[in-house]
Amino acid sequence: MRLPNLNALRMFDAAARHLNFGRAAEELHLTQGAVAQQVRRLEADLGHKLFHRHARGLTLTDTGRSYHAPVRQALALIRDATDKLAPTVQRVTLSVPPSFAAKWLVPRLTEFEAAHPDLDLRVVAEESLTDFKRDGIDIAIRQGARPREAGLQSALLAPVELVAVAAADAALTLGDSPDLADLARMTLIQDGHRHWDRLLRQAGLATTGRLLQFNQTALAMDAALNGQGIALVPRIFLGAQPLRILWQAPPQDDLGFHVLWPGTDGRTKAVIDWLLAQPGIRSTRRPDPA
Repeated sequence: MRLPNLNALRMFDAAARHLNFGRAAEELHLTQGAVAQQVRRLEADLGHKLFHRHARGLTLTDTGRSYHAPVRQALALIRDATDKLAPTVQRVTLSVPPSFAAKWLVPRLTEFEAAHPDLDLRVVAEESLTDFKRDGIDIAIRQGARPREAGLQSALLAPVELVAVAAADAALTLGDSPDLADLARMTLIQDGHRHWDRLLRQAGLATTGRLLQFNQTALAMDAALNGQGIALVPRIFLGAQPLRILWQAPPQDDLGFHVLWPGTDGRTKAVIDWLLAQPGIRSTRRPDPA
């Protein structure tokens, strides 16, 4: 008798452990029909029935039960041998704001993967401050004032340096050195941080043009690229974006992009060190505020 197909044996093993084709299919990321078909083919090749089919699941036949034990052991041996050949990949989960992910992090991920092939960096794009333990987050990056949460370590990636930007064609109508009053007469594009509102209010000005509102900085930048107005965005997001800087806002006190982490091991230290070593980053590590 020829040896059975290895994939069929994997499907038989999963079905025998779950006693359900549907749950076996979920584990293997296949359809239930594909698993059932392979098991039927295995039974035909072996000339033995391995399962009793029921309306609500499966049970192993005596033959199926006696066959499953050595099959499961053999698959475990193959997995163990393969794991010893392959380098261990360690996962690090990084939580970042969506716009930071889109405009700063994603363009650099190829470089990170080349520098750290042993690390699997999982990026979660979210605005709210994470619960590290509950959500399985190792590192977070957040925009705002210096974090003061007890038990967290932090490092300043870069201050928030806000610049007014527009597409090159749109910028031509403003001349070389517009001031805030000049900008207030134009179409302004604002993100969820509402920096235009705050700066105009502090200067005693009001916009007399249109004000386009987006909930994310990345969307505001895309609108500016499309010539829809002037966006106020962190300089760190510009990179190679074909946007012209028209004006720079005054310093934003303690506002910055901060890296937060609850504890350091080899995995997280490698990611944090890589983040802080990126060109243009002016980092300041801060100890645990507790």
